[in-house]
Amino acid sequence: MRSELFIDGKWTQAAAQRSFDVVNPATEEVIHKVAAGTAEDIDAAVSAARRAFDHDGWSKTSGAERGRYLRAIANGIRRRQTELARLEVIDNGKPFPEAEWDVGDAAGCFEFYASLAEQLDNQFEERLELPDARFTSKVVKEPVGVAGAIIPWNYPLLMAAWKAAPALAAGCTMVLKPSELTPLTALELAAIADEAGLPPGVLNVVTGLGSEAGQGLTEHPGVDKLAFTGSVPTGSKVMAAAARDIKRVSLELGGKSPFIVFEDADIEQAVEWIMFGIFWNQGQVCSATSRVLVQETLYPSLMARLTEETRKITIGNGLDEGVLLGPLVSEKQYQQVTSAVASAREAGATVVAGGKRPDSLTTGYYLEPTILTDVPLEIAAWTEEIFGPVVCIRPFGDEAEAIALANDSRFGLAAAVMSKDDGRAERVAASLRAGIVWINCSQPTFTEAPWGGYKQSGIGRELGRWGLENYLETKQITKYATDAPWGWYIKD
Repeated sequence: MRSELFIDGKWTQAAAQRSFDVVNPATEEVIHKVAAGTAEDIDAAVSAARRAFDHDGWSKTSGAERGRYLRAIANGIRRRQTELARLEVIDNGKPFPEAEWDVGDAAGCFEFYASLAEQLDNQFEERLELPDARFTSKVVKEPVGVAGAIIPWNYPLLMAAWKAAPALAAGCTMVLKPSELTPLTALELAAIADEAGLPPGVLNVVTGLGSEAGQGLTEHPGVDKLAFTGSVPTGSKVMAAAARDIKRVSLELGGKSPFIVFEDADIEQAVEWIMFGIFWNQGQVCSATSRVLVQETLYPSLMARLTEETRKITIGNGLDEGVLLGPLVSEKQYQQVTSAVASAREAGATVVAGGKRPDSLTTGYYLEPTILTDVPLEIAAWTEEIFGPVVCIRPFGDEAEAIALANDSRFGLAAAVMSKDDGRAERVAASLRAGIVWINCSQPTFTEAPWGGYKQSGIGRELGRWGLENYLETKQITKYATDAPWGWYIKD
């Protein structure tokens, strides 16, 4: 496991010669120490990225050339998929099959943006028809410049790919700051990029605390664009820092996503997708469908099946065979989630299943998958992101009530609807105020489709061609294409 910073194509110690612990959430043991970068290290990384962009020619490379680097990185990830997945498990806690899926998705993300990079050589040059024939005009796309990326701990390698792949495809250079809770695979990504021959300074990885390295990155005047995924409060700080220098900014923030289940839904399928929507990755998913609304005629039977199946979930170390729910990522996160459950109970909510540490697991940040009912609409459990394996469920009467309850949130990242009536499902999907809407499923994510939310769930979109456009500027080039004099000041 690597422990140094990756700056300008070299592995280097932090300037302050300090480090921080990496803890395995399944065992609570310190498994590694990683360099604690500060603003000084960020400055070195930004300077390297600036030079690579402005002087070394990365921004002028062809899309085909950038695509070759991205494909080489994707191949490097695939060759080490099992090893990287194991690192994700001991760093984040998620079950190994989920980690393997994530690592495969990360490789696929680099492959997808390699294809878009290759297309850039013949794309994004649009000729305009002007009302004055003496002029010609075209619109071109150019890379934004140096991008600063801050990623969360819930999908460590995948979130790094979501930021780095489109940025490099566009011709930007990047300084990447991973979460201090899960730094291991971001450093391995740097190693894979280096092995792929990526030029020095194009991708820099600085590990460190948010208050030091993260703040140093958001406030650095040499950064042209900030890309952040994480909580709303931190996103607000990133946005404020960006405003000082008018940096470009994209934010993918929190959610409290609703899942509407109508009375004609298949119960078994509904139970499966409700569980997948909230228990995958221990519920530590910004788009998790944590507010479930079930039509009252279906509610009793669905609740019985959901409770039964929830209690069957195998909990344990993500490296153990058959485990489907691992520990929460840290002691702090465990305390926050259990406190949220306790507060909900005190406010009148009923804990139908879970709500406590499994009796058989005395070590590790484990919480049983939890179902809350009778949750008052005004309390935090219903309105705020818990970010754990905790789902709130309530019945509704008709379609209008379901839509009103679903949209009554300051968030708008995702939503889901389940019904055998395609017309109703499409109608409800159109009415939901969210950037991502799933019909008869919850959480499937495809690199080809845009990802992002309404309201306080963020600004901009990642993935697909929209993710690439985050890292491109639009330039107009207009030419006076005649020898005829303009004749405004100088007359014949």
